[in-house]
Amino acid sequence: MPIDYPFIWAAIIAFAVLAYVVLDGFDLGIGILFPFFKDEHERDLMVNSVAPVWDGNETWLVLGGGGLLAVFPLAYATILPALYMPIILMLLGLIFRGVAFEYRWRTKRWKRVWDVGFAGGSALAGLCQGIALGALVQGIPVENRAYSGGWWDWLTPFSLATGVALVCGYGLLGATWLVFRTLGPIQERARRYALPLAIATVASMAVFSLWTPWLKPQYLDRWFGYPTALFTVLVPLMVLACLYGVFRGLQGSRDWLPFVASLALFVLGYVGIGISFYPYIVPTALTIWEAAAPDASLKFLLVGAVVLVPIILVYTAYAYWVFRGKIDPEEGYH
Repeated sequence: MPIDYPFIWAAIIAFAVLAYVVLDGFDLGIGILFPFFKDEHERDLMVNSVAPVWDGNETWLVLGGGGLLAVFPLAYATILPALYMPIILMLLGLIFRGVAFEYRWRTKRWKRVWDVGFAGGSALAGLCQGIALGALVQGIPVENRAYSGGWWDWLTPFSLATGVALVCGYGLLGATWLVFRTLGPIQERARRYALPLAIATVASMAVFSLWTPWLKPQYLDRWFGYPTALFTVLVPLMVLACLYGVFRGLQGSRDWLPFVASLALFVLGYVGIGISFYPYIVPTALTIWEAAAPDASLKFLLVGAVVLVPIILVYTAYAYWVFRGKIDPEEGYH
């Protein structure tokens, strides 16, 4: 039985993107919440909570983007021209956020300016990621294996709404991370922010669950055809269970539960998108097999992935294990 290399690589890239969203999502959420925490000591504590892991989280973004270029070059050449503006703005937000993350510790006079840069870069990156996702979901026009749309096709009510929803979701991850990792007044304030953000995130998921199937006939068939309709029926129940987990965790002493339940919400949404897309990598235009590089190239690259991905998983898990537990308000990590 021949090995389906395009499918294997699609699974690897999908995993890398999911790992980026759930890992980098909470530290983007920290930046998004920055304007709501005015005390300088609290802001320092928020940054210290992600200082040991934040840059390692973005490894998955590099793996996902680089893998798309190397493994699915036709998809890369089609998606990038359609999403140049949101992707460029996202990268600028990530760069400015990273610079602000380091420089805010090096100055007193300009610390407030770098705080604004950290918050603005985080919000811009999250918003543009959502806009790019929304533009991809709504469809990219392709003719003769090339992008055939205009410069502003990515800017629609659906893509903007997706961007705002993702910012709310990242804010939820950031708030529940603070509940998980901090104590005292900052934890209580994070609890208060987590409640409305959880409701906003679940409400957004409900809206897009009703909106997305009507964007493309293929989505409608996939969501309500057998056997994927079984997942469509189960998803609302699983989302409600996650929302219940967030509420119970915020009201009780299990500080880890809201964060885990929030991550589960993202995983459910991601699985739903994957079911809608499959087998396309550019929705309704290019399948993973049509966009893939030759099998010889995929096989060669897979050898590197088999070595590299476990190494990334091990050092990521080790970093989180070493810096586990609550943050000491007096010492921190930095």
